[in-house]
Amino acid sequence: MFRALASNLLSCFFLQTLFWFHTSNGDLITCSGIVPMRYRNQNISITDFGGVGDGKTLNTKAFREAIVQIQHLRRSGGSSSTSTLLYVPPGVYLTDSFNLTSHMTLYLARGAVIKATQDTSNWPLISPLPSYGRGRERPGGRYMSFIHGGGLRDVVITGENGTIDGQGAIWWNMWRQGTLQFTRPNLVEFVNSEGIIISNVVFQNSPFWNIHPVYCSNVVIRYVTILAPSDSPNTDGIDPDSSSNVCIEDSFISTGDDLVAVKSGWDEYGIAYGRPSSYITIRRVTGTTSFAGIAVGSETSGGVENVLAENITLYNTGIGVNIKTNIGRGGFIKNITVSEVFMENMRTGIKIAGDTGDHPDNSFNPNALPDVKGITLKNIWGVKVQRAGLIQGLKNAPFTGICLSKVNLNGMTGPRSPPWKCSDVSGAAIEVSPSPCTELSSTEQSDSCTNHF
Repeated sequence: MFRALASNLLSCFFLQTLFWFHTSNGDLITCSGIVPMRYRNQNISITDFGGVGDGKTLNTKAFREAIVQIQHLRRSGGSSSTSTLLYVPPGVYLTDSFNLTSHMTLYLARGAVIKATQDTSNWPLISPLPSYGRGRERPGGRYMSFIHGGGLRDVVITGENGTIDGQGAIWWNMWRQGTLQFTRPNLVEFVNSEGIIISNVVFQNSPFWNIHPVYCSNVVIRYVTILAPSDSPNTDGIDPDSSSNVCIEDSFISTGDDLVAVKSGWDEYGIAYGRPSSYITIRRVTGTTSFAGIAVGSETSGGVENVLAENITLYNTGIGVNIKTNIGRGGFIKNITVSEVFMENMRTGIKIAGDTGDHPDNSFNPNALPDVKGITLKNIWGVKVQRAGLIQGLKNAPFTGICLSKVNLNGMTGPRSPPWKCSDVSGAAIEVSPSPCTELSSTEQSDSCTNHF
């Protein structure tokens, strides 16, 4: 029932969003051209390797042997131009986690489901990410993502809206019961990879974050549906992390945590690794969550810059736009633009805060303060918003250049707390309702606010 409801909502929201966009701009703008969809000159099926889609047979051997065959075909072809499509026909294919390889397409037919086993005892462990220094939840290593790629080029996950199901409930319960030994696995993760396309697939019930490109470049994520129960812990939708040239478009996300969160490493480890997230585009995304719709952080120690989020539609969400960092993070957050946002039934419309998130250990430097500047939020319309915004910088590192333009966040009826709360912040506000805090009423900065981006 949940999936059917989500499907109906998705159709309605996309029609509304696309109508809004087309009527405003004529032609549909897309960033997806940064990675061209490539033709594969070899085709194999998981059934060629003994794959059985009965929902009971364990297909780990079939998937791993198919990947080895793709590698062999590329080597025997003598050229990286040899590429292979791995076809998954209709059926439910139970499997342990597995690695992908370069120059391949994983293609899920309509009705195909790749489903994670619930046997966690043999789940592979891998090293922590150097920009995190440890697992995000637990010290030490971390469980490998269900579908994983490291050091790859030219990889596509696509199909006819087949499903990748992480069966995350067993992992969520381990988290709730405090029995996790290591950090839970993501559903799909690419590390140090480039030329990645993820499209036309349903992702559901991730144990942890859903789609995590980290240290990657040239990534397109488009026409995906991401689903998890609203109470599923830390099931972020899409988390670009220390990655550049990432395009996220035309997707529906309903999860138990932030829908899209741009990250770049954690405290002293992220500062030392020093790889920012940059040139991230988020466009025509619709969704619902108790947490944030569009987020930056809170792990931003490598820096985040040049992020554009536009044509976003949010319903029944905790925070519409949430830019978050903390002392010890260091790094920077700059040149962030969020525009053309519709939100309904929200706890908070806008939150920009310097006191969010935990630390990996006690070795973080409390004097490593983030540099937050050049944040533009414009053409945002909200109804049934309990609180318009909270914008709180740090005493020794005020947030500067915060620009609000044509922001209308209509509140709930009846008594409520003051609509805005601000401190240690400077900027400007133009045509903002309810009236913003005095810290954002600078006439000196109004021109820069109008002209930003």
